[in-house]
Amino acid sequence: MAIHINSCTTTSFLVLLASFFLIVRATPAPNHVGPDVDLLEFPLNLEYLEAEFFLFGSLGHGLDVVDPDLAQGGPPPIGAKLAELDHFVNDVILQFALQEVGHLRAIKNIVRGFPRPLLNLSSAAFAKVMDSAFGKPLHPPFDPYANEINYLLASYVIPYVGLTGYVGANPELLRPASKKLVAGLLGVESGQDAVIRALLYERRELVVQPYGVTVAEFTNRISILRNKLGNRGWKDEGLVVPILQGAEGKVPGNILAGDRYSLAYPRTPHEILRIVYGGGDEHVPGGFFPNGADGRIAKSYLYA
Repeated sequence: MAIHINSCTTTSFLVLLASFFLIVRATPAPNHVGPDVDLLEFPLNLEYLEAEFFLFGSLGHGLDVVDPDLAQGGPPPIGAKLAELDHFVNDVILQFALQEVGHLRAIKNIVRGFPRPLLNLSSAAFAKVMDSAFGKPLHPPFDPYANEINYLLASYVIPYVGLTGYVGANPELLRPASKKLVAGLLGVESGQDAVIRALLYERRELVVQPYGVTVAEFTNRISILRNKLGNRGWKDEGLVVPILQGAEGKVPGNILAGDRYSLAYPRTPHEILRIVYGGGDEHVPGGFFPNGADGRIAKSYLYA
């Protein structure tokens, strides 16, 4: 028996076939990050923070000039500005800045992400951190943009927090694509932290003026503060420590922070929020994030 197929039927079949192929092309690959989305989106908060701080510090402008699309219409940072840096340090910070731009792209190539949250990168925000670290107001207030030592000390405050976040997230990830992304991000974040610590370690005995306190003591105070705010034990160390806390319990120099086996410390999202909000409470925005961080994880604490 002959089968007659009219043009209408043929057209309908071709439309369905085309739709099928479009759906197949849009379907995520088997190694898509599905269940890992929240853990991959959360670090965008820190990546935005670092990108803007380093871009403004080295160039005097941020994502709104370098790549407005990455900011996705988010509000411009508060108080960020060009820092007084020598040529070498400026070159290093500019490289960090562009690396952070790449990190934002890399994450957003995998997950949808969110617009840049409101960031407070003002001198006053960093002064508050330093006041908390020393348990008293510093006079004059600490200005991260005043000179290269101040800027490096302010830089010490930020990348290490993101580094510990990636260490903490890695074992929680389920998909290979997620683990690959985080491993790549962690590698470069660790390198940035190492460079900052090395530059400061070289100057560890330098007295930071006009405060009469060495660079090493500044780093120790900042690390103690982060341990206190994170409230999950000892996960932070300054540049000079008691010998028994140094590598293999044999040296006081501590150019890289690590546990008793010299492994990087992990932090969870709520620990990170406690630190970057500045008050030790993941439910109360403040510090570098006046309106709170973004993403499902951060918002779940805000609305709890």
